Amino acid sequence: MADIIKLLPDSVANQIAAGEVIQRPASVIKELVENAIDAGATSIEIILKDAGRTLIQVIDNGSGMSETDARLAFERHATSKIKNAEDLFALHTMGFRGEALASIAAIAQIELRTRKHDSPMGTKICISASKCESQEPDYCQAGCNFMIKNLFFNVPARRKFLKSNQVELSNIIKEFEKLALVNHTVEFKLSHNGNMLYQLMEGDSFKKRIASLFSRSMEQQLIPIETATSIVSLSGFISRPENARKRNCLQYLFVNGRHMRHPYFHKAILSCYDQLIPSDEQPNYFLNFTVEPESIDVNIHPTKNEIKFENEQAIWQILFAAVKEALGKFSAVPTIEFDTEGAIDIPIGMPNNKVHAPEIDIDPNYNPFAPSSRASSSGYTPFRDHANSKLQNWDLLYQNFENKRNNATQFADKNPQQTTFVDSESPMDNEIESYNDTYCQLKNKYILVPAKSGLLLIDQHRAHIRVLFDTLIEAKAGKHIESQRVLFQEVIRLSPAQSQILEELKDEMESLGFEIGFLGDNSWTVNSSPANLKGINIKDMILDVIESVNTGGHSISK
Repeated sequence: MADIIKLLPDSVANQIAAGEVIQRPASVIKELVENAIDAGATSIEIILKDAGRTLIQVIDNGSGMSETDARLAFERHATSKIKNAEDLFALHTMGFRGEALASIAAIAQIELRTRKHDSPMGTKICISASKCESQEPDYCQAGCNFMIKNLFFNVPARRKFLKSNQVELSNIIKEFEKLALVNHTVEFKLSHNGNMLYQLMEGDSFKKRIASLFSRSMEQQLIPIETATSIVSLSGFISRPENARKRNCLQYLFVNGRHMRHPYFHKAILSCYDQLIPSDEQPNYFLNFTVEPESIDVNIHPTKNEIKFENEQAIWQILFAAVKEALGKFSAVPTIEFDTEGAIDIPIGMPNNKVHAPEIDIDPNYNPFAPSSRASSSGYTPFRDHANSKLQNWDLLYQNFENKRNNATQFADKNPQQTTFVDSESPMDNEIESYNDTYCQLKNKYILVPAKSGLLLIDQHRAHIRVLFDTLIEAKAGKHIESQRVLFQEVIRLSPAQSQILEELKDEMESLGFEIGFLGDNSWTVNSSPANLKGINIKDMILDVIESVNTGGHSISK
């Protein structure tokens, strides 16, 4: 029997590796910018066409490469960052695997111009699908100039699964924000189809870079954090409780100059805001962790976004204490006002007026040292099992079980603000069990529906907005949309990524009866809206549309 196991060609192996490292245009920008930072660049310019599908150009003033290094850099596992396995546990650079350029070269057409600062002549190299097509001397600026053309041109399936230009550009902006934040002293420029989106100055402070990226008003909302221990040094900013958000929260964690996702540390920050913000809101934060490189493991995820800490629990406690201290120091935590000036005077010395001792209801199960829970801020009180209480006639719970709908309806008539049960005429979704036509309405806000896979929880308000918007889409096809001017202009402040999506959707929104205008600084006005949207919050509808396009990856007409 013939042997069937064969060694894959390098071009095929690089395409497989590219599937892990290069997922979308934003991944290319991340890898190239991190390489520029490792090369000591102080100025980085990013030029895009068609959200990176047609062109991604990254220009930096870093150290540049020699003729030999420029060719070798595109080979798999070729790197200047590490020399042996021990270096993996003491990383001081962003890149180290030597996979990024090889992966990009496998699924794109690349043109690189590069020159070292001490060399009079540079080099130009062209690569397509891992094949070097040409290399020749070139007069160029010191540093590197990468041009990535026609991403996934030789992998049609991968290119087909790219989302719309609005969504891909939104992903690029989000990645750009992370890179620009953590490297706040570096000059950055980002342009798309000839339009300058960002121009960030060199030498910015961390606080100024936050304001430049998101909003000038952010500077007034930030509380500084600064602490240093033998385990970790922590610096950055958190937002005041009154500036918490229900959506589009700005939450960034960095360690040793690298962005990371860390749910454990995220939970530590949220727990500090217990009782300070509503349970459905979250704070903004921008925090930098500095630890010894050997105390973290970066090499546990292909995109290096997840990082393992050696002293995770200790850092959690330090982070929790630092955030609590910052909130208290800047009077972000509510305090008791002992000044009685202006309070109502209660005359206790009047004749025939006896002072009675107050009656106090003591909870014997209360434990002040028990860990707090975010659920407690929602007003939920757990059941307490008193030792003296006895359950009697428990079997009566099962009587009239078949009449639960009638009982629930009677209860609903007496308690309109509480939970109600309503019969639906038809299933709301294919997931809903066909044999049960009852759904539950919770606090006049949510709908709970039994489904085959469990329980569906539907936000009534957002579902209503979605239905109305679908009606607009249908009316657009029949050209029956009427628009009316709003009495007062509605101002919507968006993140840069959201603003870019709305810019792309502007023509479609206007065809649906909206008239929107750009004010600058990622702020928009709504001047007109469809006439049949009475009683609907137009701002919420537009935000829902942006979120839907961002997550779904298609235009609103789809």
